[in-house]
Amino acid sequence: MKVLEKISDFFGTYMAVIVLAVAALALFAPNTCLWVETSWVNYLLMIVMFGMGLTLKLEDFRLLFTRPKDIIIGCVAQFSIMPLLAWLLGKLFQLDPALLAGVVLVGTCPGGTSSNVITYLSNGDVALSVGMTSVNTLLAPFLTPAITYLLLRTTVTVDMVSMFVSIVQVVIVPIGLGFLINKLFGSFTQKLVKILPCISVIAICLIVASVVSHNADKIMSTGFVVFAVVILHNLLGYAGGFAVGKLLHLNVAKTKALSIEVGMQNSGLATSLAGTAFPDLAMATVPGAVFSVWHNISGAILANIYRRWSDKEQKAD
Repeated sequence: MKVLEKISDFFGTYMAVIVLAVAALALFAPNTCLWVETSWVNYLLMIVMFGMGLTLKLEDFRLLFTRPKDIIIGCVAQFSIMPLLAWLLGKLFQLDPALLAGVVLVGTCPGGTSSNVITYLSNGDVALSVGMTSVNTLLAPFLTPAITYLLLRTTVTVDMVSMFVSIVQVVIVPIGLGFLINKLFGSFTQKLVKILPCISVIAICLIVASVVSHNADKIMSTGFVVFAVVILHNLLGYAGGFAVGKLLHLNVAKTKALSIEVGMQNSGLATSLAGTAFPDLAMATVPGAVFSVWHNISGAILANIYRRWSDKEQKAD
């Protein structure tokens, strides 16, 4: 078990490098990764969500009642800043309907488990990050389809029902099952949680390998544009969350958590939903695939920056 924990720590520490290496391999030598079927993506995402459920406790949801203001701020920021940024960037760069749909879908998804890890590495408010991720994820079956429809209804056909059902199946059910098992067998899951980073990173790498390798030609053909939009979307999300924290005079730890939670999306879910909601728009999966790679890199860099944030300032708050 000790060996597995050390391996898991290694995967957690070097997640960004590992994901980048897998993405580069899948992009420049796609034949090496084509064995990872696109039909596996949903199941791999379910594994990641199940792992998230195993880490959840009732205390994570008590934040909704003990710190409702913080959770509401996080929810409003998450489901307003990123969707609007996605739509504006899509229009600014004149993306075709398929890429626009993919970018907007990334923006309307909730934050993922990566945001909790990056918040921890940033010395941010981890409890708030986990609370926001949990609540926003539970709201996703309703808000993600609704906001996507509002932003894209005049551009493409949005299958809201399929999106709702897919989010429930791929996200809510696995998280709920993991939460239940953690509640009933807490002592066992506490040991299992220590090796979850390894399992989650492997699952994320396989998702990236599958999506990137099967869309390598499309990603290369979009060139600079899709990369520019994804990078700007992510960085402006961090900045937007940071700005909200400062405007509302949140302390340093909360501001870090809000910034990271807003900027880092569950892009694996966006990639999965693209195939469900837009079956005729193959390119809609590309933004989620690129975001999956990029936000892990930017998150690791941001964590190093935030860790250097003045300890004196944090204590003063």
